[in-house]
Amino acid sequence: MKPRAVVVGSGAGGATAARELQGAFDVTVLEAGGDFRPLPFDLRTIEQLKRSRLLFDPRLIRLPFPATHARRTADGMVLVHATCVGGTTTIATGNGLRMDADLRAIGLDLDEEFAEIAREIPVSTDHRRGWHATTRRLYGVFEDLGLDPMPMPKMGAPDRCRHCGRCVLGCPEGAKWDARRFVEDAVLLGARVITRSPVERLVVEAGAATGVIVRRGLRRRFHAADLVVLAAGGLGTPAILERSGIACDPTLFVDPVVTVAGRRSRAWQCKEIEMPFVAQRDGFIVSPYFDYLSFLLEPTWHAPARDIVGVMIKVADSNRGTVSPRGVEKALSARDRTRIDEGISLCREILLRFGVENGVTFTGTLNAGHPGGTVPLTTTDVETMHPARLPENVYLADATLLPSALGNPPILTIVAVAKRVAKTCAELGVPTARSKHLTRILF
Repeated sequence: MKPRAVVVGSGAGGATAARELQGAFDVTVLEAGGDFRPLPFDLRTIEQLKRSRLLFDPRLIRLPFPATHARRTADGMVLVHATCVGGTTTIATGNGLRMDADLRAIGLDLDEEFAEIAREIPVSTDHRRGWHATTRRLYGVFEDLGLDPMPMPKMGAPDRCRHCGRCVLGCPEGAKWDARRFVEDAVLLGARVITRSPVERLVVEAGAATGVIVRRGLRRRFHAADLVVLAAGGLGTPAILERSGIACDPTLFVDPVVTVAGRRSRAWQCKEIEMPFVAQRDGFIVSPYFDYLSFLLEPTWHAPARDIVGVMIKVADSNRGTVSPRGVEKALSARDRTRIDEGISLCREILLRFGVENGVTFTGTLNAGHPGGTVPLTTTDVETMHPARLPENVYLADATLLPSALGNPPILTIVAVAKRVAKTCAELGVPTARSKHLTRILF
């Protein structure tokens, strides 16, 4: 009988871990959300929703788009993530950048894993052939400013892209890769996926986990396991650990994002692939972006969407913040705010050179969607991929392990880390809890 592995979460890390572990283990994936469904509304309906002013609170985004969760921090930043099969990859833009310099600095060489990814996930810049005129003009502005723009590598099949601009709403054509592909692979290999099963905590006996507790309303269900891989995301994983009595570090990063926009008649950026190219700056990136969150929430972002042109910055913020059972506390440092201000000024200069109407720009909602860093890997963890604070048979496989903010799209790097974690578990084996527990309902 194969040892049992429970993988918590089905995003980039969880889907990868499940796919790699199935075979050596009998894998069960516990996903807090349900199946992902793309936002069904067309652009006209989204504009009507905008005009209704019903979405005055970011938490109300769940009404039209149930998979998406948004919450404000004390200083007004909106944290966004998805709870569904595929996790936040379903509402990401499909960017495929390798960002492992900090991991390499602590001795973690992921060359083998990235080589595997290159064979398993198509990544290319072929989408450049279909860029709209607005994107081509913006690229020229970036070049004129000496920003050294580069087409963004995208995961997926660019030939299937129909330029609907709905990357962050759920690609209706399947052109964008997301973690559901790896979940499907794991299921074909024999893994089991149980949705709407939010994990509350680990059950630990004599230094090893015997399984996890899932809470549904007033009921709790125990899932036995010989191996537990937590991949519930940079907010979900530390919350589970804290509820299990395992302290995390106050080193949360989130990669803050701000989009600056202006108006230009029939620009149609809302129909373009999101983040088609990127410029790397000191501590942040700059990229064209139609920000649906700001379009829905900000009064200054007037419809119609076709006339709005946006440029976003994404900042590598300070490792300063906590996740606890009580919630998330995240404040930006003076350095973070300086970088944000610098990025906003640069975005305004880009838009003025682009030629927005009357030289008027407006700023979007400060938001973030790349949380991580609260159980960072260290040089002593690299060989085992197992932070010492964890029970013997509990591993992490998401951005929680990253030493510092990337300020860049993290999906490809998370997949590589999860691959290494799964290999380590399969090769080294794990101490089993030898529990006689069976899956059961607890009252």
